[in-house]
Formats: sequence, C-alpha cells, structure tokens
Amino acid sequence: MKVTMMRTILAAVVIGFAAPALAAGDSVAPPAQKWSFTGAFGTYDRAELQRGYQVYKEVCAACHAMKYVAFRNLADPGGPGFTAAEVKALAATFEVTDGPNDAGDMFKRAALPSDKFPSPFPNEKAARASNGGAYPLDLSLIAKARDHGRREGAGADYIKALLTGYKDAPAGFALGEGLNYNEYFAGHQIAMPQPLNADQVTYADGTKATVDQMAHDVSAFLMWAAEPKLEERKRMGFKVMIFLVVLTGLFFAAKKRIWAKLH
Repeated sequence: MKVTMMRTILAAVVIGFAAPALAAGDSVAPPAQKWSFTGAFGTYDRAELQRGYQVYKEVCAACHAMKYVAFRNLADPGGPGFTAAEVKALAATFEVTDGPNDAGDMFKRAALPSDKFPSPFPNEKAARASNGGAYPLDLSLIAKARDHGRREGAGADYIKALLTGYKDAPAGFALGEGLNYNEYFAGHQIAMPQPLNADQVTYADGTKATVDQMAHDVSAFLMWAAEPKLEERKRMGFKVMIFLVVLTGLFFAAKKRIWAKLH
C-alpha cells in the first residue's frame, strides 16, 4: 500500500514538472533585443523608463497591478529619474482604497508616494469576471519570472516579443473561442487581446509611439520594476573585482618576499 502511494505521489510530481515543458514545447524563442541595461557596465535608460511608465499607466494599468512597487520607488536612485514632486503628482492620478474611517467604512482617496501601485480590481474574482475568466498577472516581477535563468535581458526579450507577437492564426489552426493568436505565447493562444496599437499614447518627449517602441519601453520599465537595484549591483560587482585584483597583487608580492628569504 505504501509503495503504491509513493509511486502515485512520484508520478504526480513528474507530471507536475513535465506539464509546463509540454505546454511550452511549441513556443517560439523570442528574438534577442538590444538593451541598455545588459552587460557588465549596463545602466537603465532614464528616458526609456519614463516612457515605459507612461505605457504602463495608460495601457497596462487598466488590467494589471504592480503590488510590489511603490510610487516613491520611481524617484529612487537607479530608477526612472522622476523627482519627488513629479512622483507625488503621478501618484495622485491613481485611487487607492483606505480605511476604515471613524464610521468603520472603507473609502477611496488619491494615492500617495508611499502607496503601492493599486490593482484595478478589488479581488481575483472581479478580475476574472472582467476578463472572460482569465486572471491578469501582477507585473511587478514578470520580467524576472520570464527569464528562466537564461542570459541577462531574456525576460524583457520575452515581454517585448509577446506584446508584438499578435498575428492572424495560420490556416488550419484551431483557435479557441475568445482567444487570440500570438506567435511567442506557449500554445499560441492567449486570452489577452492585442494591448498596443500605433499612436496609442502621446509621449511627453515627442518620441513616435509605434507598437515596437511602446513594447520596448514598457519591457525596459518592467525589467527595472523586477530588478531596481541592477545598477547598484553592477557597481558593487566592479568594486569587488578591483578589490580582488589588488588583493591578489598584494598576496603575490608577499609570497615573493617570503620565499626570497628562504632561497
């Protein structure tokens, strides 16, 4: 009885790990993009991050939350480069639920810099009801969740490919009702309609809002959201390498001095 139970558990574990691989078996690898933040000395492009925030706010925020990112993070070192005053104004364009008040009721108020990016839905059931049963993912860590441990920037590559991968289904492809064909989504069927269209936003810096440009900008922004300390980490890594080189030189010099006396 115990052997049978162990075999059943083992089979369930194997199937559980195999299922994602089978689901992704017919997916297309996203093309590699050029990102400013990759490489040993890579840094975020502030203008790109600010445009990406604008795309998130005006397009993505209608369905997707970023519950691990606070508005004040937009002014952090290594971030998009907004000033404290700008962050306060940006936060005020969102509403958050607060309370209870003295009467015991919850209420709506303008967001503060200390607030996290709010969800557009009060709960998961409401989100699914508004999206045909599909649950819009939280985007806080999506860029790291989709890199699968591959090279740096792979998660951003995937996001951009997904956003630009909507096409008409090829002849003979059985597309499910209410689903959309996407070249880079596993199984090629995705519930989310094409989110980006040309000139959907008007960039404050005058950049032309093509689908490719908007997808690139918001992918970079989501990479920053997932790894806001990237620049700090790379600076520290560089300092550590310099320290190790100097330390190695000192050890070598000490070794030569010590062994010279013995000879």
